[in-house]
Amino acid sequence: MSRARDVVEIVARRLADRPDAVRVTERQHKGGTLVELFMAPGELGRVIGRQGRTAAAMRTLVSTAAELEGAKATLEFRDDE
Repeated sequence: MSRARDVVEIVARRLADRPDAVRVTERQHKGGTLVELFMAPGELGRVIGRQGRTAAAMRTLVSTAAELEGAKATLEFRDDE
């Protein structure tokens, strides 16, 4: 488990109404790490935020956390259906 994945999970659980429904996966993709955040239907908007500001901040945190480990990472948001 990487720092990037941990950061996403902690922040998403704090923002969610149903923190038990938050799921974060991590896999290698195109020379870097892809971190995917799955949330309960209807809660994804809460994490994306107004004009995508929260999502942009989370992507910056993921990138920075991965950089501290000498890697590259990206974050994608998914509805868990």
